[in-house]
Amino acid sequence: MDRDNVGTQQKALAINLDARKYGSFAEIGAGQEVVRWFFQVGAAAGTIAKSMSAYDMMVSDAIYGASDRYVSRGRLQDMLDHEYRLLVERLDAKRGADTEFFVFADTVAARNYKGTNESHGWLGVKFQTAARNEPNQILIHVRMLDKDNIAQQEALSIIGVNLIHGALFDYDQPEELLTDLLDGLSVERIEVDMIHFSGPTFASVDHRLMSLKLVHSGLTNAAMFAASGEILQPSEILYKRPVLVERGSFRPVTHVNLDMLECARQQFVANNDDVPEGEVVTLMEITMKNLLSTANGAGEIDYADFLARADVLAASGATVLVSNYFEYYRLAAYLGRYTKRRIGITMGVPSLVELFDEKFYEHLEGGILEAFGRLFKNDLRLYIYPFKDQKTGQLITLQKMKVAENLRNLYEHLVENGLVESLDYYNKDYLSIFSRDCLAKIRSSDSSWEKMVPTEVAAIIRERRFFGYAG
Repeated sequence: MDRDNVGTQQKALAINLDARKYGSFAEIGAGQEVVRWFFQVGAAAGTIAKSMSAYDMMVSDAIYGASDRYVSRGRLQDMLDHEYRLLVERLDAKRGADTEFFVFADTVAARNYKGTNESHGWLGVKFQTAARNEPNQILIHVRMLDKDNIAQQEALSIIGVNLIHGALFDYDQPEELLTDLLDGLSVERIEVDMIHFSGPTFASVDHRLMSLKLVHSGLTNAAMFAASGEILQPSEILYKRPVLVERGSFRPVTHVNLDMLECARQQFVANNDDVPEGEVVTLMEITMKNLLSTANGAGEIDYADFLARADVLAASGATVLVSNYFEYYRLAAYLGRYTKRRIGITMGVPSLVELFDEKFYEHLEGGILEAFGRLFKNDLRLYIYPFKDQKTGQLITLQKMKVAENLRNLYEHLVENGLVESLDYYNKDYLSIFSRDCLAKIRSSDSSWEKMVPTEVAAIIRERRFFGYAG
């Protein structure tokens, strides 16, 4: 028994000693790592109805049906549904009145012998909170960061026990359950980039908040959700797709934000033969730095404000990325982890000016050159939206933008080689719109703000009284 993981042992034993908890374990890949804890701590007969591993693909297909991807959410769901149905069918008549049934399943690809594969996995629990109640479910996706197979298997086993314990004992506290997933682990060993709750117990869970809390708690550096509010797993959305990102506060989302993204999308497709129309994934990114800059005096994120932004972005049909990547080169590396296709980032002239500020790269040995080397490593493109100076009325474009004299050659090199492109087709009527002005007008009951945002966004702000709207 592992003497260094007392907490994991205690959790497994607590489940074994609870006479009402009884379930099955099904694990594909990386061995029977999670169920091993329950056998080792003793009293497993009180918990485990069945343990199995359909390691061979043909055997797995015979049990759960054919699958294009064995380490996938779809395969995990097939496993949970199949094993839960069998468990209830076989045991409900005998002990269903006094038992809260559960099924744990995982499908995992740990580090291979050559160390060339992506080490990741899907884990899930389907469980009752009371005898013969409708089941609930929690799914997570993890990335295993240890450098050797044995360490990855150990990390997987610990987070599996944490997930089961949280589901069975802390299901009424989803946020605590989330933060306890890394008990006995660290973010250097494993990352949780997606969590999904379903079932009657979790009817009120807002997955957009769960996405935010995954990032805020350090479980991952980025999380993604759809306009519907459904949490998304990045590799499933970005895999082999061209990606275009716009970063902003979106407080609220304005005509400029949408025009910038649409103009960039059109140019992204038109200027790159390897970016077919209809394949581009567009993301609206909000950074933790931005969210924390609008936090209250105690440094706590204003969740109502975050949800207001999420709602207005949803009204525009946006897929939202919440990230801890203040530096653009880190965002580029994150996206490059999931796709080898073209990546584009669109921004306004002020953001490009800030990108050329050397103070942001003092922590890098190679300074701004190292940062830009990472940013443009995979032929990434920047698409720059012009800026109209409110004081002078001057239009500042990519060609008129000024950078420090010692960076001029670098700037010209990037422009001449097409790594930084000007957006030339834009709506000139939108250049005077700024989110901060729109927000101020909303709060001061100046109705002119409504012309600064899409009609559907204005309707939601009025209806739900977002951003201090008083009517």
